[in-house]
Amino acid sequence: MSRRGRVLGSVAGALGLAAGTAAVGVVRQQRQISRRAGESVPFGTLRAEPVSVVADDGVALHVEVDELDAPATTAVDRLLRRTHSGAPRVTVVFVHGYCLNLDCWHFQRAAYRGLVRAVYYDQRSHGRSGNSDRAHSTIEQLGHDLHAVLEAVVPDGPVVLVGHSMGGMSIIAFAELYPELIGTRVVGVGLVSTTAGGLDPGRMLLPMLPARLTGPLASSAMRTLHLGHRAIDVLRRAGSAVATVATDRFAFGEEVPQGYVEFVDEMLSATPFEVVADFFPNFAGLDKFDGVGALGAVPVSVICGTADKMTSIGHSRKLQSRIPGSRLLECEGAGHMVIMERHELVNAELDQLITAAAARAVHQ
Repeated sequence: MSRRGRVLGSVAGALGLAAGTAAVGVVRQQRQISRRAGESVPFGTLRAEPVSVVADDGVALHVEVDELDAPATTAVDRLLRRTHSGAPRVTVVFVHGYCLNLDCWHFQRAAYRGLVRAVYYDQRSHGRSGNSDRAHSTIEQLGHDLHAVLEAVVPDGPVVLVGHSMGGMSIIAFAELYPELIGTRVVGVGLVSTTAGGLDPGRMLLPMLPARLTGPLASSAMRTLHLGHRAIDVLRRAGSAVATVATDRFAFGEEVPQGYVEFVDEMLSATPFEVVADFFPNFAGLDKFDGVGALGAVPVSVICGTADKMTSIGHSRKLQSRIPGSRLLECEGAGHMVIMERHELVNAELDQLITAAAARAVHQ
């Protein structure tokens, strides 16, 4: 493991260390081209034919599925694609975070395209998905939405769920709402830069506000919301330059290419502040740590940057301590957007997770 990342804990399940190391090594060799593509392909251009999935309250969710390009040819391919004769392939479902969209998984999508069947979707009121009313803008509803996506595009076969930030909270809510699916349908979970509770809500808003509003926010986040979402959207557009600086400060831990900062800022700026305000109340009251232990029935990887200013490393350490057998990858110096800033380390850990989950599916 690079000096910039360290792993604690162990993955529960059927994967042996020697077998896992060999399998992951082959997977990484097979995706060298995809990794280079992630660096050279413009952000937001990795696409698949969209599918509309209707949530239980009628909101249309924008979903994209990356299917496999070719039949399995190696033992590792067969493990990941079709676990054994008659057994369905593993599908990996990626769930994005607050005020982002499915494009935030750019480097993961490039790395796994053609190797693993993967599902990406925009959460309600985000990206290309339909807008939700405030009453349904809750973490619990996001758990129900995830279930709707699985029912529509992954109706059978083993699933690995990977969530970043609010996407991780969505997975935790899903596990609480549908516990019977953990260990049956869901065979692995990745929780990236996320938490099950204890958040400082102000941290979640800072990158979404123009710099002139961050002072009042520090003393009273809720009072800032009362300014009205339309007025704040105007200020965000007018202060785009300082907003980019705020994105750099709060999304990343160390210096990254300017294109990374601009891409994240574009996603944040494209999210109307009405959506920011609708979901904001969820974070202060989130308290699901007592239930995360149930995830220990499957391989779990917890990933976070040590310089994350939004969901600090302490949240990930607490998650790992509450989930039996889980692994914790700490990416030294990385910020909240660790999926971009340390994408090679994150993808290496996801290699381990997917391989462990596929091995578990074989033995079910």
